[in-house]
Amino acid sequence: MSKPTIYSIAQRCGVSAATVSRAFNRPELVSAPVREQIMAAARELGYQPSSAARGLVTGRAEMIGLIVPDITNPFFPLLVRAIQRAAERMGSSVMLVDAEESAAAEVAHVARLRSRVDGVIVASPRSSSAALREAARGLPCVLLNRPLRDLSSVICDNTSALFDAGEHLHKHGHRSFALLAGPSASWAAARRSQAIRRWARGREVELTELGPFRATFKGGRQAGAALLGTTATAAFAFDDLTACGVLAELAGRGVAVPGERSVVGCDDVLLARTVTPHLTTVTAPMDDLGATAVRVLTRQIETPGGDREHVGLPGVFVARDSTGPRSAS
Repeated sequence: MSKPTIYSIAQRCGVSAATVSRAFNRPELVSAPVREQIMAAARELGYQPSSAARGLVTGRAEMIGLIVPDITNPFFPLLVRAIQRAAERMGSSVMLVDAEESAAAEVAHVARLRSRVDGVIVASPRSSSAALREAARGLPCVLLNRPLRDLSSVICDNTSALFDAGEHLHKHGHRSFALLAGPSASWAAARRSQAIRRWARGREVELTELGPFRATFKGGRQAGAALLGTTATAAFAFDDLTACGVLAELAGRGVAVPGERSVVGCDDVLLARTVTPHLTTVTAPMDDLGATAVRVLTRQIETPGGDREHVGLPGVFVARDSTGPRSAS
């Protein structure tokens, strides 16, 4: 038995193939009785409209690009899933590209995706502002965790949550802190560092800044070693992966957490809840970040040249076992 097509549905219903196509892609242009007749015939024949067929009518690829800086960082698989689910609800698929922490690769991938997708989401971009503007010129684009005036953006604002983390540590008696800075090209790292500095100034505590460190487990181990060269009893790590490296380094050197040092991460990836001790961190609203980015991109695709949107979603502080009272020794 041959596969059903819009032509077989058109023959069954006594309408043109164009009318069948409009019933699926522009249903508002087809009268309700005719549309219902077409849908009933499609169900009877087992017809499923293909994205290629819809693309011929809509002029769209029904595909969005997603560029991430490092797919091995456990933050990004969660984000990819959230974006993929949101895109599916919008009738699109996702083409994923890993830039491997290369700013040059990032902008090159935007250029390669241009002819294949309707728009692109660039997560935590490492490229310069000028390079991003040029790469995305004329292409619907949303930046995730990097605001830029000329491009739409969706960010997770952890400022308030990091203030809460600082207050949590302060109430536990900590007065000497270390800021373990993340990658120098990361806007999120700069933003988090800025928030921690602001909190420390308000509390007039001692803050030692170390790094920058790569957002990797190895980078975290290096940060942990550097931490032990300071008098800090509590440390803010750039993200959870870095924090897990810190915990491993401290454990390897016989330093008790939270007995001798307290450690705070950021993002609340799965590792944060499975590592020992369970990591005190900041939860990112991953599903909302993904869904919002897709909605903003869809509006950019549907309204070329429309206003740019800038959306901020707050993180939430979560206290777990890696933080506790300052050691009396």
